[in-house]
This record gives sequence, C-alpha cells and structure tokens, in this order.
Amino acid sequence: MITREELEKIEDETLASYAQKSSQSKGRQYLEAEHPYRTVFQRDRDRVIHASAFRRLQYKTQVFVNHEGDYYRTRITHTMEVAQIARSIARSLGLNQDLTEAISLAHDLGHTPFGHSGEKVLNEIMKNDGGFEHNAQSYRIVTHLEDKYPSFKGLNLSYEVLEGVDKHRTRYDRPGGDGEQYTLEAQIVDLADEIAYSSHDIDDGLTSGLLDFEGLSEVSLWKRNIEKVKLHFPNLNREKMKFQAVRQIIDEQVTDLLNETVKRIEKFEAKTVEDVRKCPEELAALSPEFRHQFLEMKRYLFQNMYRHHKVTRMEAKSTKVIQELFKLYENNPDILPTTTREKIKNKQEPVRRVICDYIAGMTDRYAIEEFEKLTEPSIRV
Repeated sequence: MITREELEKIEDETLASYAQKSSQSKGRQYLEAEHPYRTVFQRDRDRVIHASAFRRLQYKTQVFVNHEGDYYRTRITHTMEVAQIARSIARSLGLNQDLTEAISLAHDLGHTPFGHSGEKVLNEIMKNDGGFEHNAQSYRIVTHLEDKYPSFKGLNLSYEVLEGVDKHRTRYDRPGGDGEQYTLEAQIVDLADEIAYSSHDIDDGLTSGLLDFEGLSEVSLWKRNIEKVKLHFPNLNREKMKFQAVRQIIDEQVTDLLNETVKRIEKFEAKTVEDVRKCPEELAALSPEFRHQFLEMKRYLFQNMYRHHKVTRMEAKSTKVIQELFKLYENNPDILPTTTREKIKNKQEPVRRVICDYIAGMTDRYAIEEFEKLTEPSIRV
C-alpha cells in the first residue's frame, strides 16, 4: 500500500516548485488526524463528492430549466467538465491535481435552482438582509451548512481548498482584482470555469435551436474552428461538426492559457507558492488576443442566447416560483421541514436567512414540485 507520506514525497519530487504541495498545507480549522493513505487534498475532494449539496447539482440548471430536456448541461455536468479541464491544465503545468480537482468540484455548490435567475431573485429578496451570492454560498455550505460530522459543522476542508472556494470569482465578478493572489491551482479553476461554460453553452445553444451556425459566424473563435472542421471533414453532419468545433475551441483556449501562463511565470520569476501569492497580477491567464476573442464570444452568447425570449420566459417562471415559495415560508414557517423549523426555533440564524438557505439548496425539480404542492389545491402535499 502506498502511504500518505509516500504520496507527499512523490509530490515534493515531481510537482513544480510553485505548486501547492499537500505536505505544506496550512491545515484545517478543526484539528484531525491525518489519513493513512490519502493526502489532505484527496480527502477534501472526497468530502465534497459525498456532500449533499454536490449530489443536488445533478438537478440544478446551467442555462435551461431541468425539465426542458435531458441533454442540456446541469450544474453537475458543468462541474465535472470544469474539473476535467482544470486537471489537464494542472497536469501540464506541474501543479497539484488533487487540490485543483477539490476546488473545481466545490466551486458551484452554492448555486440556486434555475441558474443565475434564481440567484438574482434571492439576492433581491435578501437585499436588506445581507444579500445572496453563489460564491459566498458555496463557502457557507462547506464551512457551515453541511452537517454530517460529530465534531464540527461543515466539511472542515483544508485552508487551500477553502481559499479557492472563497476567492472563486470570474474576471467579471472581480474586474479590479482583490489584493494578494492565490494559488495557481485556484487561478486555473477560475479560467477552466470560464472556458467550460462558454464553450459548452454554444453546444447547448445549438442543440436547443437558440443559436445557429450562420449567426455564430460573427464569432471569430467559432468561425475559425468550424472552417477547420469543414476543411478536414467536409461530409460530417451538423451534430458532429458542432461537437468537433466546440472541442477545438476548448483545445485552442487551453493551449493559449498554458503558453501565456508559462510566459508569466518566467516573466515574474515565480519559483515558490509565496512568489505566486506576491505577484502583482494573476499568473494564469489567456493572452490578450485570446482574451479579446473570448469576450467577443461571451457578448454574442449574452445577446443571442442568455437574453433569448425563450430563456427569458423560463426565467420569468422560475422567478415567480422562488418569490412565492419565500413568501409562503415566511408567512407560515410551520410548513417548512422539521430540521429547518428547528433552526428557526433555536434562533441559530435569522428566519429569512434560514429560508434563503433552504430555497437555495433546492433542485429545479424540487422547487417546482414544492410550488405546485403549496399552491395547487388538487395536488397532495
């Protein structure tokens, strides 16, 4: 059997000098004995996978409401795609794959039902009570809301994974940066997230009919790659063409990210994790040219898919569901489940925050069923 100490030794000997080694972790908030054959980050990854919030991602929306179709991406498929892309990048850069995977798997735990529309309406409802933001909720889940262990609340994850979850923001969430940099492993999760959701939203957009090949020709990343596919495989049907073009778009972005990150590591002479943290800017990045093309693709998706009238109609329905559920629970907390009522009774949290946590944890399917049970007299409760 390979022991934890042996795994840590392999990391020390094989990972890049600027990688976050398991043996150099800052540890956990609550002291625990080390595991005999899993490193600290492997253990964190496993705790996230076994969390209730992780399982619920299966029925939470990426763009389309869950019942719209089985072939659209959900939060769990997106999370797995982010983890795959991030691990590939980490492997090529000599970074810690286990830390990268743990952050990737935890990064979307705080998402509400119905995607960003659910987050938007909960934030509006809670605007005078601390608001709601899915990154902060992910951190709240892994440090407080998951409650399975006898000695502590949350998952008691390592400092480095918690930091990656806490500081997980896309460049749109934190356009001005937020001070000290964090590990390269956490930085590449941010970028893998952006690469995954934008590229795969093109896939889902074409599958749904909200996007089409002709309109996407305005997007340079798509135009260049679909032309390559047609050149090499002129007889492919559109489904296979779509898959190959999206695949190549991801590959182009990852390759550019690797090249640009290596340049930045060399430019700033980053030799250690502390060098990475003290760097005046993020080391993991797309080149300026590719960043421009990526933003062009994002703008196109926003205008033609995220604001499409069918998506807007889905958002209107989901907004009504969440607003009505919140109102019903607030007016009559006795209809909440026992464990949720106990939190209110014991005054562990403000009532509105308890209700917000409960709704945020729902899947699309459960939220719709609960809404119907509480508003349709003919449906059994």
